[in-house]
Amino acid sequence: MHAIATLKPDSRFVAHVAPSPNHDERTGVAAPDILLLHYTGMRDMQSALDRLLSREARVSSHYLVCEDGAMLQLVAEADRAWHAGASFWERGNDINSRSIGIEIVNPGHEFGYRDFPEAQIAAVIELTQDIVARWSIRPDRVLGHSDVAPSRKDDPGERFPWRRLAEAGVGLWVPPAPIDAGPVLGPGDLGDEVAAMQQAFAAYGYGIAPTGVYDTLTAQVVIAFQRHFRTERVDGRADLSTIHTLHALLAAKQAIAGGKAPARKP
Repeated sequence: MHAIATLKPDSRFVAHVAPSPNHDERTGVAAPDILLLHYTGMRDMQSALDRLLSREARVSSHYLVCEDGAMLQLVAEADRAWHAGASFWERGNDINSRSIGIEIVNPGHEFGYRDFPEAQIAAVIELTQDIVARWSIRPDRVLGHSDVAPSRKDDPGERFPWRRLAEAGVGLWVPPAPIDAGPVLGPGDLGDEVAAMQQAFAAYGYGIAPTGVYDTLTAQVVIAFQRHFRTERVDGRADLSTIHTLHALLAAKQAIAGGKAPARKP
């Protein structure tokens, strides 16, 4: 275990440390390849920090970004912080070993979810740019907690400005397809169309199997996807906008895998 007394910032943008005891060694990976973003989901910053530093709570993250833009490092990037919990992405379920976690102070859906202040987002962009550059984290592997744990988590939520991060070179984004009238898949639907949609979500990385049944997990995955990539309507129903946006993201991801940068659109 990393000695918390010797914790020093890994990022040049972080001036302060608040060492958390809640970490251990990464296993099965040479280096982290996911950047995972959270909101704290607590009433205030101090409550969140106290929990992240509590040995009894057994949770932590590598970084905490406050609403005024102040940044604290809690766990060394070389170590495995305990922030993802039971989670999955792209054939792997030990997300803690594979990721660097950032907690962003916001009360979340339970305590009065609100927009993220400009100073805070500017700090998040600065910090994430540094992390993805140093660890060569691919844009499609910059994720939210709800992406890797859709049945449990809502964060960082639909108010988080994913597009701004992508425009700053952090994360993958495509313009969401317009919401138009047309066929919609929803809870209770069955058949090949549902299975094809589930397969597309699995190809992007979500933890879902192509069962052909639009069950509770499928609705949760759709909600997580909408919160990240199609925020205009978050309802767990797979309309044409959701499905077209998903396929555009798959094409962009495949371009990255093929060594081609996705075309940027305004």
